[in-house]
Amino acid sequence: MERYSLVLDCGATSLRAVAISEKGEILCLSSFPNAPSPQEGDKNFLIWDIEEIWKKLTLAIRQVISEVGNEIFAVTVTTFGADGAPLRKDGTLTYPVISWQCQRTASQSKEITNFLSPREIFRITGYQIIPFNTLFKLLWLRENAPRSLDEADTFLMMPGILNFKLCGEISMDFTSASTTMMLDIEKRCWSQNLLSLAGLTPSFFPPLCSPGEVVGEVQTKASEETGIPPGTPVVAAGHDTQFAIVGSLASPEELVLSSGTWEISALRLPYYRDSSSFFERGGLTELDAEENLWNPQMLMMAGGVVEWVRRNFFSDIKDEKNIYEVMVESARTIPPGAGGIVVIPAFMPSGPTKPYATQGTILGLELTSERGQVFRAVLEGLSFQLKEAVLALEEAFGYNPKKVRVVGGGSKNKLWNQIRADVLNLPVVTTSCEEATVLGASLFSQVGAGIAKNLEEAKSRVRIETTVWEPSSQTEIYEELFAQYAKLPPLLAPFYRERS
Repeated sequence: MERYSLVLDCGATSLRAVAISEKGEILCLSSFPNAPSPQEGDKNFLIWDIEEIWKKLTLAIRQVISEVGNEIFAVTVTTFGADGAPLRKDGTLTYPVISWQCQRTASQSKEITNFLSPREIFRITGYQIIPFNTLFKLLWLRENAPRSLDEADTFLMMPGILNFKLCGEISMDFTSASTTMMLDIEKRCWSQNLLSLAGLTPSFFPPLCSPGEVVGEVQTKASEETGIPPGTPVVAAGHDTQFAIVGSLASPEELVLSSGTWEISALRLPYYRDSSSFFERGGLTELDAEENLWNPQMLMMAGGVVEWVRRNFFSDIKDEKNIYEVMVESARTIPPGAGGIVVIPAFMPSGPTKPYATQGTILGLELTSERGQVFRAVLEGLSFQLKEAVLALEEAFGYNPKKVRVVGGGSKNKLWNQIRADVLNLPVVTTSCEEATVLGASLFSQVGAGIAKNLEEAKSRVRIETTVWEPSSQTEIYEELFAQYAKLPPLLAPFYRERS
């Protein structure tokens, strides 16, 4: 049996246990669906049912072990950011994990400007004011369920909660902490000013650890539930985005685009820069999975828009396996410009002068319009949105990428990749590794388990193939279309600035 790293990947729509070899090969993957649950007592509130998540993960783990054995050299956890919960010492939650999809914290996100300006918050934390930020959940708890904080001994983010299930140790990694809007992003420590708004101090949180550190060992109870051998090292990972960036294996000259429900275009820089232009353009900065690196990034809705098109324009296609191929073929023969249809994607977050939760817009529909045109327009609109994000990163950091490396589900769409290359006038690179987040987390687990001396050694063992999408003859057409697109009235396209 081949030894492997076991990565538990908790996403908003799926829960996965993945066995991945030292060479980066996916040996086995087991998945179950995931979704937030209505909270008991108020169906408008959404939470994550930790016990249900754990139950599904244990089933997924057992399926993996039954296929490839239990030669596990380390187990590690990645999840979405922003969500966590207060806990007692024994690991019981004093309040459920509030989902980032829950709307309950809208008023707190508005009231915070009575204490600190959005610009000052950005300077400290690298974050825009987004209603689902962790800080707003803590403010909501302080106002509406104060006993949940008073009775708790600590607060853990989602990776820490699942790590506790495995090893019984409390932990919080830097990447997850950087999604809370409570961390001084430059100093890599908690901002006491922001914590004080919720009546908290840094001692309420575990000491911060770096990805690759050993949090603990799998305990007997967790071993009995999962089949993971007791004593297996539990190695810190964290926020999935940062591990997708590492797992992309991008070179310094490449901009990394993690494309899923959300799309994140990110840089890896050896410094933190408080940029006014980046703030105005809606950027944010998180800590990289590697120490002494920062990730300036633009967050955009992407695959979620594609899913909306699938549900509303292609619902007659019952072949779930090939539905995306049908969608792509319907749009492939449509010329650039989609026959006059323009799609302005919903964009969140945006800068202070541009409303959050911007409504998506479709312009140019006619009675003769076809669904292939709409899908083509969606791919073009998302690519224009990406170009604005690249321009924002160039303006703020003087970074001129030579290529764009795309990972995640959105990298599988060949037509979209070609449109991206044409709109950006840059080569777009995709890889044979479809699980960049899992690969990135597994690399750190090798370091933590002593399989590799450092991250570079772990990376050197990985062999992946790349495909390059070069800009085509349609680049000039898209330059003209983008110029027109960027001049749409601000009310219709709040993200796109007027150009002279």
